[in-house]
Amino acid sequence: MDSTRHRLAILHPRRSLGTVFALSFACVTAATTLLGGVLSYNAAARMVRVDQDDVFRGVVNDLHQQVAQQRLSPTDYFSVSPDRNSPRDDLSRRIRTDVQVLGRAGRVEERGFPALPVRAADRAAASHAKAGHTIYYKTQIQGDRYRVATVALGGGRGAVQVAQQYSDTEDLLRQLKERTVELSAVVLVVAGLAGWWLARRIAGRLVRLTRVAEDVARTGRLDTEVPVAGPDEVGRLGRAFDGMLGRLAASEEVQRRLVQDAGHELRTPLTSLQANAALLDRIDQLPPQAKADLIADMKSETRELVNLVNELVDLAAGDRNAEQPTEIVLSTLAEDATALARRRTGREILVEADDTVVRARPDAVQRALTNLLENAAKFDHDGTDPIEVAITGTHVEVRDRGPGIAEADLPRVFDRFYRADSARSLPGSGLGLAIVHAVAVAHGGTAFARNRTGGGAIIGFTLDPASRLPSRTAPTANSAAAPR
Repeated sequence: MDSTRHRLAILHPRRSLGTVFALSFACVTAATTLLGGVLSYNAAARMVRVDQDDVFRGVVNDLHQQVAQQRLSPTDYFSVSPDRNSPRDDLSRRIRTDVQVLGRAGRVEERGFPALPVRAADRAAASHAKAGHTIYYKTQIQGDRYRVATVALGGGRGAVQVAQQYSDTEDLLRQLKERTVELSAVVLVVAGLAGWWLARRIAGRLVRLTRVAEDVARTGRLDTEVPVAGPDEVGRLGRAFDGMLGRLAASEEVQRRLVQDAGHELRTPLTSLQANAALLDRIDQLPPQAKADLIADMKSETRELVNLVNELVDLAAGDRNAEQPTEIVLSTLAEDATALARRRTGREILVEADDTVVRARPDAVQRALTNLLENAAKFDHDGTDPIEVAITGTHVEVRDRGPGIAEADLPRVFDRFYRADSARSLPGSGLGLAIVHAVAVAHGGTAFARNRTGGGAIIGFTLDPASRLPSRTAPTANSAAAPR
């Protein structure tokens, strides 16, 4: 597998996001520039060629009108002294082209430079009776392309050949093409540099975030500093990743504490059971009272161990949130929890609840209520006043008339395995209220504890107000069981 990955890495080397961004930016810009250059060149070439052709035809049309209006002979188009212009000079000056004069029967009277070819059509035009008769064609002379027009002087007197070289136009277009290519190359380089610069600014934070993620995956350290600057999506990603690492670190710390605390709490009953088990080898030698005390102690420690394991399992299951939420009537759930607590404790319990309906996990909420009731009965075990359950909306609380909670213990009553000094002699693992807190937090609420006016404690929890649904049942009030 590793060799395959190595070969794939050689065949397909990884490119950084900055390189990909810069190349993409350069390619898109180059393609756009090239397309624009090609379209511009084609448009310019078409316009230049059409313009040159229009100029040439305009000169030929002027020559046509000139010979049609005047009776001209070939000698009128001969070259004259520099201080006097002839019609030939006007033609050459206007379009910078070659002019050649033909006499009768197409005989060349004065050659152009370069000499223009005389074809049968040219000789026919020179012999044509109508002045202004014109023929057009294209030809190649000494490797250069020319436009040629032959205009008859009329009466068979001859003709004038006018030629315009394509080379001037093509030279201009060739220069335009070279400039376009040069400009495209410059734009490509500038686009690549701009893309690289933008990639460093935009993708730089992503690269740093990727390195942090790789470091976390390699080292397993969750306290790594995460770059979270910026209000854009990259900044949001960084903040989300930082929050995720924080949650993972907190979860890891909770798990570590849970294992440590659970190990500490399990050690006591297991040690006691181990010591008692060592006495089983000579149980027949023990006095009857010692034998009964040994068996009772083993039963008590086993029961404590079972309760502790069950609460650990419940706490872990509550953290996973495996149970699906459903619609529940809190008053009905409270009655079920109260009935269970009455059977276990024999205490009188009053329920005062409205008709609130919520969407929650019923087993988890009932477990939290049961823990609150058993906690109240445990700390108020000699009390005669009833335990009270009050439900208003998504606010649930259990009231007792026990000794209350010391001010120093109030902030820690929901900690796992925490037991106040006054409670160390009482049965329990210190997980009951921790489960209440976990259920409340899992439902978007909080757990609370305070002392009750006149003595006792009030401990309860709230659920997310958004989980409340339209009520469907009548309120339940002052539901009580007969005292034991």
